Amino acid sequence: MSIAIKSISEISVTGADALPAYIFDAKEPLVLRGLASDWEIVSAAHGSDKHVADYLLNFDQGTPLTVYQGNPEIKGRIFYNESMTGFNFERTRQTMSAVLAALFAEADDAEPNTYYVGSTLVDRWLPGFRAHNDLPIGHREHLTSLWFGNRSLIAAHYDVPSNIAVCAAGRRQFTLFPPEQAENLYIGPLDLTPSGQPISLVNADAPELDQFPKYRTALQAACQATLEPGDAIFIPSMWWHQVKSLDAFNVLVNYWWRATPAYMGAPLNALQHAVLSIRELPPEQRVVWRDIFERYVFAATEQDWSHIPKHARGVLDDIDEARAQSIRAQLRRFLQ
Repeated sequence: MSIAIKSISEISVTGADALPAYIFDAKEPLVLRGLASDWEIVSAAHGSDKHVADYLLNFDQGTPLTVYQGNPEIKGRIFYNESMTGFNFERTRQTMSAVLAALFAEADDAEPNTYYVGSTLVDRWLPGFRAHNDLPIGHREHLTSLWFGNRSLIAAHYDVPSNIAVCAAGRRQFTLFPPEQAENLYIGPLDLTPSGQPISLVNADAPELDQFPKYRTALQAACQATLEPGDAIFIPSMWWHQVKSLDAFNVLVNYWWRATPAYMGAPLNALQHAVLSIRELPPEQRVVWRDIFERYVFAATEQDWSHIPKHARGVLDDIDEARAQSIRAQLRRFLQ
């Protein structure tokens, strides 16, 4: 296969304080070269992998974290088992020091075990880290997470929040696909996933094009970048992205923020409930419900229910945290 993947647009910045404000509303991916060049952990990365590990351990509280561990045969690919009844890795709980010791013990092996630690909240597991390694996110509600391990391949998936991912140590290759490429990525199950989000079933390292021929079209729409320590990438909400860690030791820090408050809920939950309650209806009823969703969700305007007194609009009125909690309580009663 010889499809040339275009490069992601990029700009050069000089440290975290130069993070452009427009990035928080951007709709296209962007590489931010040098964004975290002034971080202490990036300075450690210019020394050695051991310097980086020791730096992380300065903040470690000894609290066990979740580790994905796989045999050498998986070659870093975090995926399903052959029967798709489970996964090709084991979830374990280990301390950071134990994971790092095991990882470094195999660092020179041609085919090491895979060690992958993902989405670990920095403020909980590494208090104090952000005093010397942080981005000016402002007052936006956000999560800051740490990811580390050895060489790995994470299948294309989407996230609802927008994302700035900072390469702190090692190199990472990001391949992004626009949201509309979902049909060409051969997405797996909604409710059996390695980490919560549906993933592409295509092996990005060796695409099975006879089995997944539309993946060629996805690649033609894709864009790609390789990050060095100190570089960052902005990934817009709902863009599919696959991530390949290229070195024997890699560390990434990412920032997630949503366009709506967290109390508004997860859209994937609504999709699964719609599958349960609507998908098996007769075709003519599904058409009616499609129109109802269009009216109340996708093309909703206040004018559609202006004839209802504001005090009586219920879920049609503006949703604040109290109303969101009320809706959740009602849904729990309905689902019992």
